[in-house]
Amino acid sequence: MNRKSFLQQAGTLLAGVTLPGLLQAQTTSGAANRLMIPPYLKPGDTIGITSPAGYIAVKDIQSAVQQITAWGFKVEVGKTIGMRNGSLGGSDADRLADFQQMLDNRHVKAILCARGGYGIVRIIDQLNFSRLRTHPKWIIGFSDITVLHCHINRNHQVATLHSKMCNSFPDDWSKADPMQMQTILSIQQALKGEKMSYTAIPNPNNRPGKVVGSLVGGNLRTIENLADTKSDLYVAGKILFVEDVHEKLYNIDRMFWSLKRTGKLKLLKGLIVGGFSVQAETDPQDEFPEDVYMIVNEKVKNYRYPVCFDFPVGHQRNNFALKCGVRHRLAVDAYSATLEEVR
Repeated sequence: MNRKSFLQQAGTLLAGVTLPGLLQAQTTSGAANRLMIPPYLKPGDTIGITSPAGYIAVKDIQSAVQQITAWGFKVEVGKTIGMRNGSLGGSDADRLADFQQMLDNRHVKAILCARGGYGIVRIIDQLNFSRLRTHPKWIIGFSDITVLHCHINRNHQVATLHSKMCNSFPDDWSKADPMQMQTILSIQQALKGEKMSYTAIPNPNNRPGKVVGSLVGGNLRTIENLADTKSDLYVAGKILFVEDVHEKLYNIDRMFWSLKRTGKLKLLKGLIVGGFSVQAETDPQDEFPEDVYMIVNEKVKNYRYPVCFDFPVGHQRNNFALKCGVRHRLAVDAYSATLEEVR
């Protein structure tokens, strides 16, 4: 499939009717929890921008503010934007207070995390999500924001949005390439309630199959680090997507072994492998002898669910918005791999 064809398919979103917001989400215990989908946004709604993880300068969110405003939304800039405590976006107390204010403010309909990096795990257990359940709103971001996606999915059953953040918006929209535009526009389309559908470039390592399940996932290293905590991700009967950046192959192998040994891989309905940028060893002779495809296939060879590689999600330009917790259909065959939202 050529690049133009892929962009056309990836950017094609089927219009759908917004549902009241209750879907079934299965946990490892087999109990049925009720997933709540936050209200989709309408013109005039407010999106808050905050830095619960890494530092970001005020100037570095301006392109995102301009684009969000052009979409017809209002923007509330949090106090942590421009704050700095080493690599963090302010002290733990600063980041906790700013994010909590965004959670509790009923006028803020969605919270866009300005960037990832590191830091949410330092405040996650102090955040009070009670109002998120009574007045749900979209939490948006990826990378370190995976902590929020996992914690909210496990403990509060509210859908979240895995997508690019402020530091990925192009400085000049008129000079942005098609991939940049499509990925940023996918955020708008998801927040407006359009039905998301993506078709990835076929990969000979894919394993065919067709399943329907709740979509969960994010950064693999973060998911591994959350194991056996209050934020550990339940994956039974779900479609898991993973991605990572600047990891050595042996680390990637270790993390997939962790998924296997903790039973997560066995419980899945489907597996989506997004972008994995590999950090090479200084001495080529020390390089791990398997690539990402071999690493994954070794761990899932005894399971029969579909597996999709090179899906457009991760620390890369083709990082499209995915609604975590929402039911999706994954269909993989010799010619295509399609992920579409189910309503």
